[in-house]
Formats: sequence, C-alpha cells, structure tokens
Amino acid sequence: MAFLLFGTALGVWTARIPAVKEKLGLSDGRLSIALLAFAAGCIVGMAVLGRLTDRFGSSRVLVPSAVLEGALLVLPGYSETLPVLSVTLFFFGATHGTLNIAMNANALEVQRAAGKPIMSSFHAIYSIGGFLGAIVGSFFARSGAGVGVTFLTVGAAVLVLALWAALWVLPAATDSTAPTEPSGAEAAVESMATEQEPARRPMLLVFFGVLVLCTLVGEGAAADWSGVYLRDNLETSPGFAAYGFAAFSIMMTVGRLFGDRLARALGPVTLVRLGGALAASGLGVALLVNHPVAGVIGFGLLGAGLSSIAPQVYSAAGNQDPRRAGRALSTVVSIGYLGFLLGPILIGAAATVVGLPLALWIPVVLAVFVAAGATALRVPTGSGEKRDEPSVRAAGAER
Repeated sequence: MAFLLFGTALGVWTARIPAVKEKLGLSDGRLSIALLAFAAGCIVGMAVLGRLTDRFGSSRVLVPSAVLEGALLVLPGYSETLPVLSVTLFFFGATHGTLNIAMNANALEVQRAAGKPIMSSFHAIYSIGGFLGAIVGSFFARSGAGVGVTFLTVGAAVLVLALWAALWVLPAATDSTAPTEPSGAEAAVESMATEQEPARRPMLLVFFGVLVLCTLVGEGAAADWSGVYLRDNLETSPGFAAYGFAAFSIMMTVGRLFGDRLARALGPVTLVRLGGALAASGLGVALLVNHPVAGVIGFGLLGAGLSSIAPQVYSAAGNQDPRRAGRALSTVVSIGYLGFLLGPILIGAAATVVGLPLALWIPVVLAVFVAAGATALRVPTGSGEKRDEPSVRAAGAER
C-alpha cells in the first residue's frame, strides 16, 4: 500500500504539471524553478530526514510520511504564485523523499521476515501506482477539473490508503532497523569488525549509489528522449513515438513482477549482471538497426533489463547493517536520484554536440558498467554465505 500510494501521488503530480504551468502562467524557465524545488526537497528527504528510520524505526517514520504524502500533495494545487508553489513543492518533495527511504527500509524488514526476496514486487507496485496516478490525472484533465480538485481528490485517497496501511505495517517492536545498544560479546565483535574494515562499508554504499545512478540515467533517457528519438530521428508520427516510453514502462513493470522469482533462481549478482547486459544489448542493437520498430523494442528491452537492478542494490545496501538500513539507503538512493535528475540533461547536452542517436549510447555504456559492477552485490565470504547465493538466504541472514 505504501509503494502504491507513493507511485500514485508522483504519477498524478507529473500528469498535471502542464495544468499547473498554465494556471500560473509560467514559462518553461520559471516552471523549472518549481521543479527544482521539488527535486531539492526530495534530496533533503532522502539524504537527511530518511535517516530518522534508524533512530525511530522504519514503521514509525513510514506511517506519518505516508499520511503527509497525501496531505502535502494538495497544497501545490492551490498555490497561486511561483514562490508559494516552490515552497509547497519543496515540502512535498521532502516528505516524498523521506517516505522513499522509510518504505524501502520497512520493505527490507518484511523481506527478512519472509525469508525470501520480494523487493522487486514492491517496486512493481510502485510502477503500477505511477501508471494509476497518470491515468487518474489524465481523466481529471480531460474532464476539465482544476488541479486543486485533482490533488484534493487523490490526496484524500492517498490519505485513506496510508491510514489503512498503518493497520498492516510491520510493528516497530520487531524493526531491526531500530538501533539497539550492543553489549558484552556483541559489542566486542562489532568493535573488531569496525576496526578491520573502517572504510569499506561507506565506499561500498557509494558504489551501490553509482550503480543506481547509472540505472536511473537509463530511466530518465527513456522518459525524456525516447519520444524525441523516434519522432525526430526516425521520423515517426507523434502517436507512434509515444510507444517507446510505453514499451519501456510496461517491460519495466513486467520485469519487476518476475524479478523476485529470478532473484531466487539466479541470485542477485547474476540477475543484475544479466539485466545490465540485456539493457545494453537491447538498446544498443536498436540504435544500430535504426528502425522505428527496432527502437520501440530496444526501449522495451532497456526497461526489462533495468527493472530488477535497483531493488537488488537496495536489498544489498540495507543488508550491510540492518540497524542502519535507513542511513545506507539514504546514501544509495540520494546518489542514484542524481542520475534521474542529471541524466536527461547530460544526454541533451551530448545530443547538441554529436546528435541524439550517439548520445543515447550513454545509457548503453552505463548499463555495461552496471553489469560489470554486479560482483559488488556478492555476500561477503566471511558471513558464512556462498558468494553468489540466491537472495533468499541473503534476505534473511540477519535474522
């Protein structure tokens, strides 16, 4: 429910951005200020506020963040000036970012309790929520409803879903993310581990963040440039050009629905390695073929390949130290989010120099890097696990 409302709120906001722009009479440049405020709020929520999950437990942060997600979604719809819109979007973004960390941390708790990988399914529900939000936003737009009414209606639904989710959330008493003071032998073991590897874990988390960043560059490229590539470079109709991102989104959701089964069968390292290879080869071959149908298929394969990478990386990051899962996820997600923000800009800048078809090789190269870096997700040999064991045991190893 948390992942569903998270995706729905973001989807309906995205769908109604043009209406917000028209209502306030904003130019593209002035609108970008408001969007930057939302992005800044997300980064603050993920990098700073998300760490509250370690202090109070993931469920104690998840529930109020989910409630605020619905409440703060309403405010941008009733903002009448750019400064007010920017402030409301900053706070909405901060709540959105905090919820992102809290729900992923709590999902890791549920995964450990289940003893099997289920992280990809959570992210599939997020993708479905994004679709739902976009459809609802489109419906309100076609009916002529104002953005205030749209956000008020969806915000109320999100609020109800959040309160309903609160009845089912994993109790804080069982949250291993809530920090506990080690004593006796546990403190001695933890101290020895800290002395032996003082810098390894932070650097590993940074690398995990880079892997997610590379993945989100591909997502941003599909969202912002697939239609432009198909329409302008391959000379298709506007309607056909939309099939590129549609194929990407559908295959991303399908891949996540099957991602947990693949993780159990293959293990996280092999799954991420094959996913990166599929994404790179799918889009790469499509760019070489240079045909509209190949382009749609290529973006679909890009979505399928990237679909399970972020969930596996988040699982690996949160399992480094379950008591500090919030801190680990805030590092990884914050770095990764930069890829979604900066990736389309990087591709656009490259396109002005070498053309869009060549610029789209950037996500191809980054997908190859992800495939090569998948080894970092191996469970350390000292933990008693096999080095590339399917993530059933990796998920429950800390129990």
